[in-house]
Amino acid sequence: MSSGDDQQSQALAKPTFTEVQASAVVESVFGLKVSKIQPLPSYDDQNFHVHISKTKDTTDGPIEYVLKISNTESSKNPDLIEVQNHIIMFLKAAGFPTASVCRTKGDNTTSLMSIDSGTEIKSYLVRLLTYLPGKPIAKIPVSTQLLYEIGTLAAKLDKALEKFHHPKLSSLHRENFIWNLKNIPLLEKYVDALGRNRNREIVEQVIQLFKEEIMTKLSHFRECINHGDLNDHNILVESSKSAFGDAVYQVSGILDFDDMSYGYYVFEVAITIMYMMIESNNPIQVGGHILAGFESIIPLTAVERSALFLLVCSRFCQSLVMAAYSCQLHPENKEYLMITAKTGWKHLQQMFDMGKKAVEEIWFETAKSYESGISL
Repeated sequence: MSSGDDQQSQALAKPTFTEVQASAVVESVFGLKVSKIQPLPSYDDQNFHVHISKTKDTTDGPIEYVLKISNTESSKNPDLIEVQNHIIMFLKAAGFPTASVCRTKGDNTTSLMSIDSGTEIKSYLVRLLTYLPGKPIAKIPVSTQLLYEIGTLAAKLDKALEKFHHPKLSSLHRENFIWNLKNIPLLEKYVDALGRNRNREIVEQVIQLFKEEIMTKLSHFRECINHGDLNDHNILVESSKSAFGDAVYQVSGILDFDDMSYGYYVFEVAITIMYMMIESNNPIQVGGHILAGFESIIPLTAVERSALFLLVCSRFCQSLVMAAYSCQLHPENKEYLMITAKTGWKHLQQMFDMGKKAVEEIWFETAKSYESGISL
């Protein structure tokens, strides 16, 4: 996604490399011969699925990669991209299903490319990751067991990153980063994209409640590094057959570390709940299974639990408001930008109509049922 203070300049700064230009980058920067290249959907960066031709030097290596081209704003912060790359490598070494980061011919993890757009020269950071096989969670029916495992995965990620060290780690303190949950009040600058309707009224109420009930509690939440975007397109799964012949899915890949920042344990679980609700036929039930998985690794405190409902609502607002705003700037990318909006407004309204007490009761009872070994 995106970073920094000025969302508009970021959205406008999305790279527009052609397939020919992207192929040339792979060959000149990483020394690999491209046999096929195709664009992948993206928010405000640019991604390509790259197939390479085998040569005598690359016979043992992978043949599929993802070329990631950061937008001009993110490209001004190479320290942040470097830390993201090192986190991906750290997690892979720790046994998580992340991509491998490819080295440039100069033995770096990124390279800065300058492109003459005709009116100005723009610079973009490029990097190459191995392509991870699997289906996005969004494409499969998600079982309660898989929801539990995703909750567990979210907690294990945050727990593992407690041991991560890097001299440029402070770059993850992204103060005005629009996608960090603590920055919900910044949405006020973008709500005009919604027009005047009930959706906007709900968003404005959530922002106000956030100021009153969350901002005052931040000092009581336990801090950590968040992945920050464990959505239904950033978690990949592969299937195997169970003893009964039906498909059983296991997580096979974790994508997109671009939204990483310092946050809190409770932020990670709230973000994960919100995104897993998107594709669910039973969205209100989702939270309890995710929470149970998360708390099997990192139990939340009473203060963190009491904030969960409003944090999930807040993430819905972040995603829905910024999608509407970005659509005004990039109507050609509307189909990708509005993925969350297809069901998101309905889910947010349902949560709001039911209220905190009723939703919490469902979540907490479901989570409690795992303690007795009988999941609801």
